[in-house]
Amino acid sequence: MNDHQVIIRAAAATDAETITSFNAAMARETEYLELDRERLRAGVKALLDNHSLGFYLVAEMGGAVVGQLMITYEWSDWRNGTFWWIQSVYVRPEDRGRGVFRQLYDAAEKMARASGGSCGLRLYVEGENERAQQVYERMGMRPTSYRLFETDFAMRR
Repeated sequence: MNDHQVIIRAAAATDAETITSFNAAMARETEYLELDRERLRAGVKALLDNHSLGFYLVAEMGGAVVGQLMITYEWSDWRNGTFWWIQSVYVRPEDRGRGVFRQLYDAAEKMARASGGSCGLRLYVEGENERAQQVYERMGMRPTSYRLFETDFAMRR
């Protein structure tokens, strides 16, 4: 196998520490947040243990996990189908620009289309993260007219 070949696979319980580290790095890089590591680890493990919540896909190169994305679900009564939400996207800085995210996205899109119940893919991105927004547009995604509002019981900003 070529060390630059990207392998996409479903994450396993053994990936929990890598995913936890990647999520912490992503929060630090994109939102300047230091996440509670124990809460984060428990959240990662909860999803890995309960597939009704969603799943992670990971990208491997040369035997190392170099990227990830998480899928969660949202029911749309308007479409009578489920949106697959892409979240927790992260590619190691030294592996960016090598098509890792493209392959993760393509795998998620293929799985969603094959699922029979998915009506599309969605994601949210930090408003100032223009680089990521350009990547998502190159994938064929388009901005919506919606804005995101929340009441967060777990984290204070």
